[in-house]
Amino acid sequence: MSAGRLPWLATADRLSPWPEALVVVAGLGTSGFAAADGLFELGARVLVLDDSDAPGNREKAELLGRLGVEVRLGRGSASELPEDADLVVTSPGWRPTQPLLAQAAARGVPVWGDVELAWRMMHPDRVVPWLAVTGTNGKTTTTNMLESMLRAGGHVTSAVGNIGRPIIEAILDEVDYDVLAVELSSFQLHWMHTVALHSAAVLNIHADHLEWYAHEADPMAAYVADKAKIYQRVTHACVYNVAEPITERLVEEAEVTEGARAIGFTLGIPAPAMLGVVDDLLVDRAFVEQRRDSAMPLAGLEDVRPYAPHNVENALAAAALARSFGVPPQAVGQGLRDLVLGDHRIQTVAEIDGVTYVNDSKATNPHAAASSMRAFDSIVWIAGGQAKGTTFDELVRSYGSKLRGAVLLGVDREVIRGALRRHAPDVPLVVLDRTDTGAMDEAVRAAAGMARPGDTVLMAPGCASLDMFAGYGARGTAFADAVAALRR
Repeated sequence: MSAGRLPWLATADRLSPWPEALVVVAGLGTSGFAAADGLFELGARVLVLDDSDAPGNREKAELLGRLGVEVRLGRGSASELPEDADLVVTSPGWRPTQPLLAQAAARGVPVWGDVELAWRMMHPDRVVPWLAVTGTNGKTTTTNMLESMLRAGGHVTSAVGNIGRPIIEAILDEVDYDVLAVELSSFQLHWMHTVALHSAAVLNIHADHLEWYAHEADPMAAYVADKAKIYQRVTHACVYNVAEPITERLVEEAEVTEGARAIGFTLGIPAPAMLGVVDDLLVDRAFVEQRRDSAMPLAGLEDVRPYAPHNVENALAAAALARSFGVPPQAVGQGLRDLVLGDHRIQTVAEIDGVTYVNDSKATNPHAAASSMRAFDSIVWIAGGQAKGTTFDELVRSYGSKLRGAVLLGVDREVIRGALRRHAPDVPLVVLDRTDTGAMDEAVRAAAGMARPGDTVLMAPGCASLDMFAGYGARGTAFADAVAALRR
């Protein structure tokens, strides 16, 4: 990574001579706005570029303009990098092939993501430790669990990053944080260069967001390589999933700080240096003195809500990170009991005539949908949306025998229909050709007609939602509303 005409950018921190720099902020989303605000506070000359002049962007542009930040919105605004740009700070979702970023790479202008910028913004005398989580699925739940455990342990903390609140906001807070619980996406990790995490966890790795890597010769390998970056320079603990050997391999290949430990988590009985499950208890054999012949109880399985095997894995990963920071055993269980998760994650919305209706709209890829299916025995599945370049063959091969029926909707419904035809051809199938938001009402009615007492109607789409809805939350709400209408 070149520092261009300002060599100090290579090691820049909060005390660097930021007024010398022209920083281009690419994208005026949540992270872009926070980046522009933070850079202005440091004294940098800031130029924000975004091709969208939607009302939300215009409002943020007006606020930044009052501070003296230049903002250019509208078609073509982000197509050309200014000649005197010293640094580009990009929104996570921007691909390297975007013209502005490609021009920066060609000129040797450094490109940072919002995570890299937040790390550099910390005062060198007050570096707050970060405990970070990535993975294809379970990131948000695990980060929320971690935050709750840290608070139960008496620490001042906040859940930040891909979870919704930009890390930069926390860094610029007047709050004196002890530690941050950080969720990181593959996009954020791609643009991360120097961050040295206290501890980090990779929950799982499965095909997702491959369209973002379509320019790469091997999109899946590029996706994995970005996930692997979370372990680089870790100072204390690299947490991996024993059930997914790829996560352990990434730990083995990482260049970590000397003394950092590899810590596994498993749904089985843990070996030394692992966390696992014994007699309905979550236990620690990693952060105890007598780990070769004893285990420390942390929580009961009943403390994991909602209960599902993948959620127990999330809890174990969060516990490993918390324990790496010195959180006492009792605080792990208390944190799980105190936790209140958001909607749309394996959420039971109703039981009608012996049929349970479950909203897992947050299952936006096949692996997440498969995790939900593990928790139920007889399922009427509502699925479909934007497949993002993924396939459903493995899911259907593994769980097709659980399906009483399936209802498909959304732009990529045929991808799922094809997998069902190949691997579960006897499953009754309803395919809705309509793509308006009212399709969910029809989908729920069709699913209810297939279901029998004891069944679960599971809305676990395995796809993104933006083909029909404003987001997975809007999709989940539409499902819950449609279920409620069955009672009328």
